[in-house]
Amino acid sequence: MKFTDSLKKNYQFRIVYNKGISSANRLLVMYLLKNGKDINRLGISVSKKVGNSVKRNRITRLIRESYRLIEDNIDRGWDIVIIARLPCNGSNFKEISDALIHLLKKNNLYIA
Repeated sequence: MKFTDSLKKNYQFRIVYNKGISSANRLLVMYLLKNGKDINRLGISVSKKVGNSVKRNRITRLIRESYRLIEDNIDRGWDIVIIARLPCNGSNFKEISDALIHLLKKNNLYIA
């Protein structure tokens, strides 16, 4: 991804959870926090409640790919944590992509 790094450490996720704002829809929850940089940092969390490791990895790949495809249209300078909810388990790429775009538009980060 050109304009995005990853959030990898637990303390980075906790900072976004505690200080950031959240919004949600049926499939995803999104936490946002300004990071003061010229890039976004993306973290994806999929709980064991969603399914076994194969299902969790598939959902993670779908979220990451849908983000990558619209990355040019996303405002920069944010730490973004995306959490998959249980209904993600049976969802396809289009549904997850639409849910991600919905949350980005809801928070005025999607620049069309």
